[in-house]
Amino acid sequence: MRILDDAKEMKIEQSHQRQIEEIMSGMKCSKEFICYKSGFKQLCNTKDIGIEAYVECLEKTPPYCGFSFPFASVHLCKCPMRVFIAKEFNK
Repeated sequence: MRILDDAKEMKIEQSHQRQIEEIMSGMKCSKEFICYKSGFKQLCNTKDIGIEAYVECLEKTPPYCGFSFPFASVHLCKCPMRVFIAKEFNK
């Protein structure tokens, strides 16, 4: 499953490609995987805070995202694709 066309494609190792395909097959995305389909150019703002399965959501309206949830004084993102992108590609 190659969704990105060559013009938009960022160099993705085969191991990352397999992980991405696995993530996509195991979840539903209300945003239709725009993060991946855009070549990682259309990403919501996040920050890796060192928690394995989460990143901090830095969007202005996190309560409107189904993957965001409040935790202490911040919102965390639990989207498996967004967490993978943040941790593997530092984006």
